[in-house]
This record gives sequence, C-alpha cells and structure tokens, in this order.
Amino acid sequence: MTLYQVDAFAEKLFTGNPAAVIALKKWLPEELMQQLAMENNLAETAFFVSSDAQKADYDIRWFTPAMEINLCGHATLAAAYVIFEKLRAKKKKIVFNSKSGLLTVTRKKNMLELDFPSWRPERVTEYPAELLPSLGNPEIAGVYQNREYIVELMSEEAVKKCRPDFTLMKKVDKMIIITAPGKEVDFVSRFFAPTAGIDEDPVTGSAHSQLIPFWSEKLGKKELIARQLSRRGGALHCRQNKDRVVMGGKCVFYMKGTIKLK
Repeated sequence: MTLYQVDAFAEKLFTGNPAAVIALKKWLPEELMQQLAMENNLAETAFFVSSDAQKADYDIRWFTPAMEINLCGHATLAAAYVIFEKLRAKKKKIVFNSKSGLLTVTRKKNMLELDFPSWRPERVTEYPAELLPSLGNPEIAGVYQNREYIVELMSEEAVKKCRPDFTLMKKVDKMIIITAPGKEVDFVSRFFAPTAGIDEDPVTGSAHSQLIPFWSEKLGKKELIARQLSRRGGALHCRQNKDRVVMGGKCVFYMKGTIKLK
C-alpha cells in the first residue's frame, strides 16, 4: 500500500496538522486500519475507497492512534489533496461519503475548501468536575457542548498560556476545545483529546464545525478568519453557510512511502 503524509491547513512544511492518507481498492479489516493508525502515530490516518453511494466519489474513514472518529477536517483536506495532486483527478470537486454524511472538497485556486456540517454548541451549566481543573482553573466566559466541550476563555493570551493536566483530563467524558476572541484574527482555539490518543491536536477541522457557528453568531459575521494556537499552528478561512460551514486551507506534501504487511 502507498502511504502519503501531508501537512494540512499549512502555509509551509512543518506547520499545520500532519495527516497520513492511504488509498485502498477495498476496505481492510477494521482492526488492521486501527493498527496502521497506531503505527503512523499521527493525529489521524485517513483511508478511502471508491464509493457506491449516490452522489459520492469516495467513502472515507478516519482513525486516531486509539480509535475511529466520526469526522476529521485536516485528514479530509489531506485526502483530497492526494486525490487532486498525486492521483491526478481531473475534477474541481470531490465528494466523500462518511459517518457524518457527504463532505465536499472544492479546489479554489491554490486553496482547498471543505464543506462540513454545522454543529452549533449549546451553553451548559453542568459538566464534569475535572473539566476546569484539567485546564488549570482559568477564568471563563462560559462552557458549551456539542461533540466536544467548548470552554470560552477571556482572551487570546489565556488560550496561549493554558497548560493542561492531561492525566486529569482523561477523566472528562468528551474532548475539549478552548477558545477566545483573537487579536489579529476573529477567534483562536486549541484542541485537547488525550482520551483519543492525542494530547493536543495541531489544527482541527471538526472542532471548527462547532466553533464557526458559535463565533459567527457571537460576532454577527458570516466570514471569519481563525487560528489554532498549537505549537505548529494553522490558519483557517471560515464561512457560515446556513446549516453548513466552509473551511479553506492549503496543504503541503511531505512524504510518500510503501507499507508492506508481509
């Protein structure tokens, strides 16, 4: 099998979020795909096959080193990049069939745009006792919930300075996003998922399925610029489009290799 590694939501190499991408002729056993993702030891490994689903070009699945997840933005972006640039697909749009429905990636000049579901978070007053202590008990503006817990902090500086306790965080029943208004962008965030085998994810498209509707409503804007403040860092061009969100980003090719299982 051929393995591609791509930095997604990246302007240059060694930034953004690295993803492994493996194109298959047919699905491998689930246990084997999980083992391959564990061996790759990246936030996500994306696998795709040609689709029989109506309106879809490919079926796609994503695995962290520890588990399969239902949505991943950066690895979808990386998979589309591989199809466009390495498999030489002669089209401007790719439609993936996934556990979160149909996902479209469109080539726009030197950028790829993801069309993803919009998951609006709701404010909550009850959450695990370990949530805020695992973040160092920061001053907060509120706690919200959709697929993840979203903790709104008071400033970009507070997001930067957060030093999580990942051992304590493993007792929280969901992954965690922290976010705040940005100084030079509309909003900033960080994403923590130690229960999925990823202490901190560099740039997280699925998190922005929740952050875009949250900040679009809060700021009264449909188009936003976001930055994820991980050590590698990454920028996303975001748009709220009714019940969907659009995220634009670039990819940088890093590596092509061969996997031999015998």
